[in-house]
Amino acid sequence: MTARNPVGVGVIGAGNISDQYLTQLTRFPDLRVVVVGDLDTARAETQARAYGVPGWGTAQDVLAHPDVDLVVNLTVPAVHAEVSTAAVAAGKHVWSEKPLAVDRESARALLDRAAEAGLRVGVAPDTVLGPGLQTARRAIARGDIGTPLSAQTVMQYAGPDLWHPNPEFLFAAGAGPLYDMGPYYVTALVNLFGPVTRVAGVGSTARTVRTVRSGDRAGTEFAVAVPTHVSALAQFEGGGVSQSVFSFDSPLTRTGFVEVTGTEGTMVLPDPNTFGGEVRITRVPRRGQEPEWEVVASTGVEAGRGLGVLDLARALRAGRPHIATGELGYHVLDTLMAVDAAVGSGETVPVTSTVGAIPLVPEDRDPFAATL
Repeated sequence: MTARNPVGVGVIGAGNISDQYLTQLTRFPDLRVVVVGDLDTARAETQARAYGVPGWGTAQDVLAHPDVDLVVNLTVPAVHAEVSTAAVAAGKHVWSEKPLAVDRESARALLDRAAEAGLRVGVAPDTVLGPGLQTARRAIARGDIGTPLSAQTVMQYAGPDLWHPNPEFLFAAGAGPLYDMGPYYVTALVNLFGPVTRVAGVGSTARTVRTVRSGDRAGTEFAVAVPTHVSALAQFEGGGVSQSVFSFDSPLTRTGFVEVTGTEGTMVLPDPNTFGGEVRITRVPRRGQEPEWEVVASTGVEAGRGLGVLDLARALRAGRPHIATGELGYHVLDTLMAVDAAVGSGETVPVTSTVGAIPLVPEDRDPFAATL
């Protein structure tokens, strides 16, 4: 990489999520998206033209592009590890959509190969880098609710088959509500409480066959291969505990609920699938009084999906660690797989991986400033 130019980015995967990424990646002055690749090259061309990206083609075209320093992997979960490993083999740094892989072995092999090659891996979600969850972390670090003790999270709605034109992959191995939405909540909790040490879980599948309900394929039936409702308990290294619901089975939508209780109060956090949002705190009221809520002043500049790509790119140039690391992504995957195992066995399952302290984002960091 040259010293005073934006970092060259190639995107592999031109599906639904690519709109969110490309909207932001093409706005960050420190990044230059040079090519979009997909199995469907016509779709890659459509996305490239829509966002002013000069090149398009196959995944192999992205990997071979001389101006690509960093590959953004937006493929389906089943091939995340395969595509990311190919990028590392091509000498590229990698940002992967979550999960890092659909099994521990390929995830670990990817991270080991990248480390041997002197390359970096970053993993979604990057919502924890946004001002909403960063404000919550700072408030907890200041002691605004005392020592954090426990958390509750809820993510339930009727499922992505309602709105996604090709939802089958979201009900396949490596997906379902646990692996599709769980990373947002588990990553937020690990940022607040530290590494998970053990989990328990129960799950169910409401329907073994679902129907596509939007787009050109509406009415198409497909098989469900994973639990569509999971309730999980987790214990953290520092002693904190959490209970979480992940469900694609409820007609009552209740998503983005994250509540942390400490020795001096309770904090309600913003939706971990967003980058901003309000942080509120309440303390034990006097007898007969209603709780009073305090809004914590938010700091930082709000951006969208792709913030982790930008942090990785800037970290490469500055020679500092990036924040949403592959090791964090591995620990989250390991935790989710342990919950999955607990659902199957009915037993408490240890989480053997760990992750180091996760840095805060500096309050004055501006994603829309040109720094390279």
